[in-house]
Amino acid sequence: MEADIVEEPTVRQRLEDDLKAAMRAGDTISRDAIRYILAAVKNAEIDARGSGKPADPIVVLRRLGKQLTDSIEQYDAASRKDLADHERDQLAVMQRYLPAELSDEDLNALVAQAVASSGASGPKDMGRAMPVAIELAAGRADGRRISAAVKNALTP
Repeated sequence: MEADIVEEPTVRQRLEDDLKAAMRAGDTISRDAIRYILAAVKNAEIDARGSGKPADPIVVLRRLGKQLTDSIEQYDAASRKDLADHERDQLAVMQRYLPAELSDEDLNALVAQAVASSGASGPKDMGRAMPVAIELAAGRADGRRISAAVKNALTP
């Protein structure tokens, strides 16, 4: 007897299912945030059609997260708490769809592996180690965190 193989839903499928659930529940914050995220994912898919490789929704989510974080900082600086809170709500919904962040220990171990495999030996070799570290992180760490960890690892 064969075991049934259950496929993991894609990020887009999860977004569409969650949008329906939010609409049924009357959860306007989740509904609006998911619509915003879905629009960005669909736009990335349209943009990727000509390139021959599929759009990565995780990359889209990371980009949106960075934009939302920047907006929150700007709204806080302008004393626009209402707008900052709205962006925070959207960011919280969006983070449900991102892979779990690497812990600092895991990130440092990953960076050590990237530095060793790239042959980087000092701060001038950061350009050699960064692409390897980013690939190893596979979307589980922000570029700023990766950059800081690589810089720290390469500084004597």
